[in-house]
Amino acid sequence: MTTRRVAARAGRKPALVPPPTPQPAAAPLVYALPVRLWHWISAAAIGVLAVTGYLIASPLPSMPGEASAHYVMGYLRFAHFAAGYVLAIAFLGRLYWAVVGPRHARELFTLPLFSLRYWRSFIGMLKWYAFLSREPERFEGHNPLARLSMVLGYSCMTVFMSATGFALYGEGTQAGSWAERWFGWVISLAGSSQTVHSLHHLGMWAMLIFVIAHVYAVLRDDIIGPESTVSSMISGRRAHKD
Repeated sequence: MTTRRVAARAGRKPALVPPPTPQPAAAPLVYALPVRLWHWISAAAIGVLAVTGYLIASPLPSMPGEASAHYVMGYLRFAHFAAGYVLAIAFLGRLYWAVVGPRHARELFTLPLFSLRYWRSFIGMLKWYAFLSREPERFEGHNPLARLSMVLGYSCMTVFMSATGFALYGEGTQAGSWAERWFGWVISLAGSSQTVHSLHHLGMWAMLIFVIAHVYAVLRDDIIGPESTVSSMISGRRAHKD
């Protein structure tokens, strides 16, 4: 005899068993561990490159005493060169991961330029960041505006800064070094070493503008947007807010 029948004969109402509470779906893994490592390593390298690059272009006042007793500019140049190596190697590693990694790993290097839906979403996100719309569209990976800014502001600028930087580095290592053999053509193409210096310096400011816009966008999305952004680059999972 069932519990319900026993309860009915005893004059009691059968207890209602609540349905099981559905478990929320796990947030999708968008940024794998190699992507997260690349992001934070590159961020640190860009910070070191910006500070040391500015000081190399605008040197500190002369130090008192004998020049042989100080090596300030030497340390700055060493830090700049080391950070340049780190950024370039991290970029190559990120390029490799775009080939062997999941589909989100390729968003940093590809753009669906001939997709009408992409450009409609791009305009929608542009309005969102300009405070012209209230509710943006939700995306699992990079949104269209972030995707374009990453391709232009990071990928293209990293290639440009690496090419001009290693070309200038090859001048110091002199003819026959790997940097001079691989990137010496940049100086010949630009016409002079000073032109490459100026382009490299302007590229630094362009990359800093990208960094400022990037930080603004991710903080704004994390505070009032529909998706997690800052925490996603720590855990790797993109959570949608209710």
